[in-house]
Amino acid sequence: MDFCFRSVTKFATGTIVLVLLLSCVSFDSTDAYDPLDPNGNITIKWDVISWTPDGYVAVVTMFNFQQYRHIQAPGWSLGWTWAKKEVIWSMIGGQTTEQGDCSKYKGNIPHCCKKDPTVVDLLPGTPYNQQIANCCKGGVINSWAQDPSNSASSFQISVGAAGTTNKTVRVPKNFTLKAPGPGYTCGPAKIVKPTKFVSQDGRRVTQAMMTWNVTCTYSQFLAQKTPTCCVSLSSFYNDTIVSCPTCTCGCQNNNTQSGSCVDPNSPHLASVVSGSSKNSFAPLVQCTSHMCPIRVHWHVKLNYKEYWRVKVTITNFNYRMNYSQWNLVVQHPNFDNLTEIFSFYYKPLAPYQAINDTAMLWGIKFYNDLLSQAGPLGNVQSELLFQKDKSTFTFEKGWAFPRRIYFNGDNCVMPPPDAYPYLPNAGSRSDISFLTLMITLLSSLAFFFAYA
Repeated sequence: MDFCFRSVTKFATGTIVLVLLLSCVSFDSTDAYDPLDPNGNITIKWDVISWTPDGYVAVVTMFNFQQYRHIQAPGWSLGWTWAKKEVIWSMIGGQTTEQGDCSKYKGNIPHCCKKDPTVVDLLPGTPYNQQIANCCKGGVINSWAQDPSNSASSFQISVGAAGTTNKTVRVPKNFTLKAPGPGYTCGPAKIVKPTKFVSQDGRRVTQAMMTWNVTCTYSQFLAQKTPTCCVSLSSFYNDTIVSCPTCTCGCQNNNTQSGSCVDPNSPHLASVVSGSSKNSFAPLVQCTSHMCPIRVHWHVKLNYKEYWRVKVTITNFNYRMNYSQWNLVVQHPNFDNLTEIFSFYYKPLAPYQAINDTAMLWGIKFYNDLLSQAGPLGNVQSELLFQKDKSTFTFEKGWAFPRRIYFNGDNCVMPPPDAYPYLPNAGSRSDISFLTLMITLLSSLAFFFAYA
């Protein structure tokens, strides 16, 4: 946005100023829109299931309706502001991070008296009498497409001083969701039709006294100011390896991030890594030219008569993170003819239904679903076999390389298109034509000076 205003100030006047400003605003307003998952969001459903003498008991459930973005360790934290002077008497399946000032209560002490509480999930191994369904996973919620059975998280809350009918209860305000860092923006709570619950035998249906929903959407720009992954390219028909762009995720000489990278050949590597907390939100990356925690390498490996083969390698350069339940989303026009994939799971994503050019890939459980931290084991790889469609297939003009790649829901930076490995015959034609032109020009100059 600062760049836009500098451009406007320096170059534009009159009507052009208005056009440039509108273009800047439209760019920022689309930061949260994901073209490969246009309907992805996290929906928070608040069901009032019973009344108490001074309030109600509710079950709060977070549904992750995002196709490939999940909430990883150290998990989610949910906050809001009470509309009146409500307190939380007790909780099951979750807890607030602070109790607040409950000094005015002489008998039973509430679980939390803060005006703006923050709730976190309980850890695995919590006693059964403190659990409800879909709780106690340390705040981890898997994505909808990868693991739908674990794409929700719940807790039960008993609220006091809140009103005892759906006419007197007021919905909370200012919902915030951290997962675990920033990135999500939540809208206002909206009262909807009460949720209906079906008994296990399917013979009885009950419903909530009152229900409201909150929708939260994700913006990668809000989550972090720099990218988190990059893409490198290579092919069998060209010796050039196109690396990730330099300083994609930061630079080694950036004084504002002192100590943000570690030299893998350093004799003090073990002490530095062991002294840092794993699964920390702030990465500690291996020193590279791109400085990204994750690099995805796409290699066009072989060409057959009816098929062609690609090798995909994901490398973890982050010493602080083991990526469990990782996933990769790749957009390429030949995914409508994917024949076989080795050592990864595959699911087609069709955000626009008629076009099948997007695939979601993830690891096999207990085999390669854990992408270990930086080091010898910090990579996973697979190969993809595509059938050729003679009407569209070509190795020219970078067609064999992906249009975009996401890792764990974050858009990875691609190399510039003019740097892609080119076909030798295309390159040689260009070189020969340029060489011919130079020879012709030099010959003409020699002839001119000889007979001048």
